[in-house]
Amino acid sequence: MTKLRLAIVGAGPAGIYAADLLLKAERKFDVSIDLFEQLPAPYGLVRYGVAPDHPRIKGIINALRDVLDRGDIRLFGNVRFGEDITLDDLKHHYNAVIFATGAVRDADLDIPGIDAEGSYGAADFVSWFDGHPDVPRTWPLDARAVAVIGNGNVALDVSRMLAKHAEDLLPTEVPANVYDILAASPVTDVHVFGRRGPANVKFTPLELRELGELRDVDMVVYDEDFDYDQSSLDAIASNKQVMVIDRVLQSWRKRPTVNNAPGEASRRLHLHFFAGPVEVLADGGRVSGFRWERTRSDGEGGVVGTGEIRELPIQALYRAVGYFGSPLKDVPFDDRHGVIPNREGQVLSHDSNERVPGVYATGWIKRGPVGLIGHTKSDAMETVRHLINDQGTWWQPANPSEEAIPALLASRGVRWTDLQGWHRLDEHEIALGERQGRARVKVVPRDEMVDISRGE
Repeated sequence: MTKLRLAIVGAGPAGIYAADLLLKAERKFDVSIDLFEQLPAPYGLVRYGVAPDHPRIKGIINALRDVLDRGDIRLFGNVRFGEDITLDDLKHHYNAVIFATGAVRDADLDIPGIDAEGSYGAADFVSWFDGHPDVPRTWPLDARAVAVIGNGNVALDVSRMLAKHAEDLLPTEVPANVYDILAASPVTDVHVFGRRGPANVKFTPLELRELGELRDVDMVVYDEDFDYDQSSLDAIASNKQVMVIDRVLQSWRKRPTVNNAPGEASRRLHLHFFAGPVEVLADGGRVSGFRWERTRSDGEGGVVGTGEIRELPIQALYRAVGYFGSPLKDVPFDDRHGVIPNREGQVLSHDSNERVPGVYATGWIKRGPVGLIGHTKSDAMETVRHLINDQGTWWQPANPSEEAIPALLASRGVRWTDLQGWHRLDEHEIALGERQGRARVKVVPRDEMVDISRGE
């Protein structure tokens, strides 16, 4: 029987789902899968891209853990593609590769002043408060008034973490260094800006509701944003999710803080709709204000500018306008869209737009940073289906033995981590948490993660 030796680069949901689907698929060949991950721990953005106060994410991690713990997928963590292992290496040892490296960089926001000191990308901030090992351990939280640009779930996560009182994060797995810095934050006002109106936002009702549940934080909305046109009314009437979002926002309008009236809370979270970013103002090179143009609905779900310019004094700004993929060495990449060019997961060449045999993509590096976990599963299914049907065009590896990969990594001095090592690190973090009455305390430094995983 034919054997498929498959490499998957990226051990987040996209990579793990692809492995699981292939192992469960009806096929006329045996499958052996090696999963490569640049971090010492698996799960990707589920571990390092979601705020620590989202306990429902643990359900997703449990599902991913069940797949890995079956024992039919090998995990090689702390292995960087393009450095520790290359595309030529994969061709030498495997029949095909699926890239599932996601999108972890911030998309650009091209307005004047965006590079001023105190202007940050949301993805970097999320990586910091999630204890990502490759970002600095400190963060300059010294602003009293902060602007967050974006109307998606990441913008709400960032806003919630900025406005929330640090002690309310203690039951979660927030890293110790993150807690200490959040506890010292002088923030009083967080302003969230979105170009569109309340009926056209990208965040989900659950994320929005969580904002209104923050202790000692007033929600501030503005009556002028709720003068709905017919297209907005139609969206509310026809879409249950939009209807729920509107219901939540309308309930906040009835609170005493509407239109910036003083409330009793020590912090305020303001939602500004119909606000198109124009400029980040700076004083001495540091963020001092935000300038935006008031927009209005165009009647078709979009917006147009009104010419009315407004300003707000702030001391820091976060752009949460989307994630962007990163290029991989020797792999085609679309610089404009931040993805690997592909047709339903089959990777295409840069110049001729022809299929590259043996190379596939899934997840956000395939389709861009849109959709939730359910999209990732259907995405992986499409890619896996093509991989199975392409059997005649797979690579013919010179050395497909499973023993070759550990030997190769060892010869290069790579301190890789395996599934047993992840269990060791997982148990260590849970034990740290138990001593403090918490679910977990993340180990942040990469070397320490590797030492614990390898039993060193």
